[in-house]
Amino acid sequence: MATARCSCGSVTLTLTGPPALVVACHCTDCQRRSGSPYGVGAYYPEAAATITGETREYTRPGASGRMVRNHFCPVCGTSVFWYADRLPGHVAVAVGALADPSFPPPDRSVFEETRLSWVGELRARAHFRHGSDGAPQS
Repeated sequence: MATARCSCGSVTLTLTGPPALVVACHCTDCQRRSGSPYGVGAYYPEAAATITGETREYTRPGASGRMVRNHFCPVCGTSVFWYADRLPGHVAVAVGALADPSFPPPDRSVFEETRLSWVGELRARAHFRHGSDGAPQS
C-alpha cells in the first residue's frame, strides 16, 4: 500500500497494488503543472485509489487532443493527481506526492523533444520523442 499526499496533508490518496504504468513526461504542460523540468505520473486503476479531502480541478487539452483533469489541493496548491481521457479507468498520481525513494523508474519517457538540454536521459524502459504512440526511439 502506498500513500500520496499534498504538502499540507489535506488531500491524500491511498493506493493498493503496484501502478499499471509510470510515465515521465517532458511536455511543456507537465513542466508547468509540476514546476520542474518534467512530470512523473504513476497510473493506477481507479478502483485501487481511495481519495480523501477536497480538491479543485483544472481541465486542459493534452498533447493528444484529449482532456486532462488536474486535481490540486485548494489549501497548499499541490498538484496531487489527474485523470487523462487517453487512459480511461486510471488515476495518475504525481510520483513526488508519494515521497518514496524506492519508487521504481519510469516505464516510459515521453515528449523528449522538449526535454531541457541540461536534463540527462532518464532510466526508463522506452523513450519517445513525441507521445508514446509509435515506435520508441533507439
